[in-house]
Amino acid sequence: MANTVEDVRRLEKEFKACRKILTALGDDTRQHLLCIMLRCECGGSRVIDIAEQTNLSRPAVSHHMQILKDAGVVKSRKEGTCIYYYLDPEASQINALITLFCDIREFMKEAPDRSGADE
Repeated sequence: MANTVEDVRRLEKEFKACRKILTALGDDTRQHLLCIMLRCECGGSRVIDIAEQTNLSRPAVSHHMQILKDAGVVKSRKEGTCIYYYLDPEASQINALITLFCDIREFMKEAPDRSGADE
């Protein structure tokens, strides 16, 4: 069954809804920071603790953590003067991304085979 105009519009909406997380996860530095956070305690990590595990300054780590937070990948909590960042356990944006990729895969199944077109 061919993809309909409605299917394409739905996919466009999914891309738009995932724009922030795609941008956030598309950066090598933020990917590295996420890997660091996966190794950290569940209670979260302070920017200074994350910065010590990288070659980044504290302001640079803060900047990247804010982008990850805005994208819905991490959350933060304040304890006194310290801010702790931790992975978002609900992962709603990750789930939206998984849905997007599953839908892309389904679209690609309907794409015509053009592998012999240039031969």
